[in-house]
Amino acid sequence: MFIKLVMNFSPQKRLESLQSHLSQFLIGKHQEIRLALMCILARGHLLIEDVPGVGKTTLAEGLASCFQLSFARIQFTADLLPSDIIGAQIYKTAESVFEFRKGPLFNQVVLADELNRAPPRTQSALLEAMAQKQISVDGKTYFLLEPFVVIATQNPTEFAGTYPLPDSQLDRFLMCMPLGHLSQEEEVRLILEKKPDVRTAKPIATQEELEELQAACEAIRIHPDVACFAVQLGHASRKHRSLERGISTRAMLSLIAAAKANALWEGRDFLVPNDLRAVFIPTLAHRVIASQGESVVVARKIAQTALQEILESTPNPR
Repeated sequence: MFIKLVMNFSPQKRLESLQSHLSQFLIGKHQEIRLALMCILARGHLLIEDVPGVGKTTLAEGLASCFQLSFARIQFTADLLPSDIIGAQIYKTAESVFEFRKGPLFNQVVLADELNRAPPRTQSALLEAMAQKQISVDGKTYFLLEPFVVIATQNPTEFAGTYPLPDSQLDRFLMCMPLGHLSQEEEVRLILEKKPDVRTAKPIATQEELEELQAACEAIRIHPDVACFAVQLGHASRKHRSLERGISTRAMLSLIAAAKANALWEGRDFLVPNDLRAVFIPTLAHRVIASQGESVVVARKIAQTALQEILESTPNPR
């Protein structure tokens, strides 16, 4: 297979070892860890919609430590300015010149905590970085470090003092998912066992290995019949009775990118329809607009139900 020819390690085994490593810090989140790793493989950004205290920060720190990537956490608040995340020009009196001092956005893994609490102006400052992986300040462009991933969070049940994320911002996140609460057995295990500190964990992969995995992900082949199947799913979302707006062409390309990450995880160098099915809901539920539902929670449930109906009613190509 092509993957084995270009890499000196098995992508499938490497990804499973990363998943197992992160499971030490996030008990009971096996599938969520897999989705987060797939998001990085596809060079995408991740939005986590959940209540406080379920492990969002731990997941972000763990992903950064796995690959020895630089990490920064930004607490978004109503008084946060664009310069607080991008950086600002500082006047150096001794030399009589302005010097650009980089902000926390110049890290490789950035945790944007409670993103919807920042005003739209600050949210938009993040948009250029997410979309183009660059920042413009005073007419000068600064390129961000590669790889670059934003992991943003928002509380789907508390809206006092928040600014809803615009569609253009939501569309920049490759995936959106909750983490959810642990089961009773898992919480007992968490209490009784001494959980290691993710901030002091040793990396188990290198940045070069991550770049190889990302390149292998992009090289996954797609048959015309599978491409037609993806388009068929997309067009079905635009006609569904419960959706006011279906997925866009860019969202369809994001679906393909996420499906390629799933194929790589499964040890294949080509896409199959089940790769698209595996990532269909976490990749698209936040991109469609439900025809009813006043809250994020209700709207997401309607969207997920509609997308699941599309999956069930659309047969795989022969």
